[in-house]
Amino acid sequence: MLIAIFVGSLMAAMALGVPIAFSLMVCSMAMMWYMDFFDAQIMAQNMLSGADSFPLIAIPFFVLAGELMNAGGISRRIVEVAGAWVGHFKGGLGYVAIFACVIMASLSGSAIADTAAVAALLIPMMRNAGYDIPRASGLIASGGIIAPIIPPSIGFVMVGVVGNISITKLFIAGIAPGLMMALALVATWAFQAKRDGMPRGEKKSSRQRWSATMAGFWALLMPVIIVGGLKSGYFTPTEAAVVAVFYALFVGFCVYRELKVEALYGLLLSAGKTSAVVMFLVAAAQVSAWLIAAANIPMMVAGILQPLIDSPVLLMLAIMLLVFTVGTVLDFAPTILILIPVLMPTVKMAGIDPVYFGVLFIMNNAIGLITPPVGTVLNVVCGVARVRMEPVIRAVMPYFLAQSAVLLLLVLFPQLVLAPLHFMTR
Repeated sequence: MLIAIFVGSLMAAMALGVPIAFSLMVCSMAMMWYMDFFDAQIMAQNMLSGADSFPLIAIPFFVLAGELMNAGGISRRIVEVAGAWVGHFKGGLGYVAIFACVIMASLSGSAIADTAAVAALLIPMMRNAGYDIPRASGLIASGGIIAPIIPPSIGFVMVGVVGNISITKLFIAGIAPGLMMALALVATWAFQAKRDGMPRGEKKSSRQRWSATMAGFWALLMPVIIVGGLKSGYFTPTEAAVVAVFYALFVGFCVYRELKVEALYGLLLSAGKTSAVVMFLVAAAQVSAWLIAAANIPMMVAGILQPLIDSPVLLMLAIMLLVFTVGTVLDFAPTILILIPVLMPTVKMAGIDPVYFGVLFIMNNAIGLITPPVGTVLNVVCGVARVRMEPVIRAVMPYFLAQSAVLLLLVLFPQLVLAPLHFMTR
């Protein structure tokens, strides 16, 4: 009955149009009322403790770093480097988009920010070159969802805090799956480019390639600094976020000189608004998480999944199906904050590596960003490209299937995630 109260009150509040954070609070109050110990002070204390976490400081800093990179010319130079090397292939601008999405993913960790930046730069170029814009939009949206998987990732920070998992290990474990998702996009796009005779770009000379690479050197150096610093232990994920901000400021002001002092206020305000939404969600979810633990809901869920606990692969398949279903109707952050506290005890009981589970959970959530009816990243790319949602949904399906196949492969073969993790952390 308690699970029904939890799910029913949450769904009812969202159906009435109540924002997710407040829906979580309504859900918490309903559970308190059913358990007969409603106390506003408990809610306030849990909300305060939910936001009072040192690792969560990484979120506003990574968001700000993404804003600074886009305004400071880093994003544009990444696109120029990719164009110089792969733009001359058939369908070359598609490969440029995938390459740019991967590099951008290693800079900001936000699917929405990366998708908006790459789409704003490449959609006009692809339109002028004669590409099918709904298909190009679907490709860029599918590339944009790699951002939460390749470090630094805001999603991994949230999973690490809520699930009590090493954020550094999540970051490192996400590298191989993120690159596999990118390769799946490359293979799908290559097939389409050959089949449909997509246009080619002009082949650049060795001198032009070298010039573009040198111009983008400072942009390409940032992921090396972040991942290298994390792996070597020079800084924590939270400190990495601060390093990213200072690096973006230095490159924007001193190297590329495209970042202006008068633009800082707007960038700080935009990053502050985005961070406030995420942090309030985390605070509200902490109340639900505390009540979920107090009401022993994880054990109830474990009881439901008990027949599958002895088979980790079948259990992961069932959990991934559940996460996918929820991810089609809920946004990224709420899905993490609602499901991780419920599922993590069952995952540990089944002997599944929490880091492996966290990576696949985020991958599944990321794929949910390009699935209707919510499809946040789809909405972003449609807004930037100024195209209707329906043709983009049709165009994104081959890339959705390719990335879902990668997720299924990782469920069936966990060592594809764990072996690179062990190699890079030994």
